Amino acid sequence: MASTGSGFVTCLWFDGRAEEAANYYLSIFPNSLITNTMRYPPSSNPSTSTSEPGAVMSIEFSLNGHKFVGLNGGPHFQFSEAISFMVDCKDQEEVDWYWEKLGEGREGRCGWIKDRFGVSWQVIPKQLKQFLSSGDGEKSKKCMEKMRTMGKMDIEGLRKAFEGVEE
Repeated sequence: MASTGSGFVTCLWFDGRAEEAANYYLSIFPNSLITNTMRYPPSSNPSTSTSEPGAVMSIEFSLNGHKFVGLNGGPHFQFSEAISFMVDCKDQEEVDWYWEKLGEGREGRCGWIKDRFGVSWQVIPKQLKQFLSSGDGEKSKKCMEKMRTMGKMDIEGLRKAFEGVEE
């Protein structure tokens, strides 16, 4: 059966902070916007309502063309590193920008960092992918070993490891 939709939408489950998260991500990623907000309707039985009438139930947004829905689903589920979003960076300036904005001073490892909502991100320079897929197993291995010692990716350090240059 062929899909009739226009692609995939990533749903992120938040505990009452979906609108805050959407606005936070829009402040970081260019070419991003909120496309729809759904609110909880007035409830005929307040004891069965999951949230206050008028509160945000879900918010749809796009980050650099990738569609998301932020769902205020309650405290039942938390994010884990089993799912992460990779930010492909063209240079060290982009790596530094996204690392700082997403991590807000938090520590990370091997290019992975969690944001204030617990969502995991991989802030990866395109050069790392080039080094690791170069076809030169020994150089790629040295680059991988260097990457494993890093928090935020350092392109120059990765390049030196790949080229076998002593630091």
